[in-house]
Amino acid sequence: MFNAAFSDRNKSAVIAELMVRAVEEHKARLMREKAIDRLLARRGTKRAVKSTDIRAARRELRA
Repeated sequence: MFNAAFSDRNKSAVIAELMVRAVEEHKARLMREKAIDRLLARRGTKRAVKSTDIRAARRELRA
């Protein structure tokens, strides 16, 4: 299937491109994980905001 799909391309170049993409995706996943960890850590230290306060702030910003 691989050979048929990429019959007109250099197989080594295709594999190299896939490896580069895999590394980029891995880095992006690590960045997302770190961002989520930071958000979760912050969530544990900040007080909750009431939905009524959020609505009031939105109304104030729109005015």
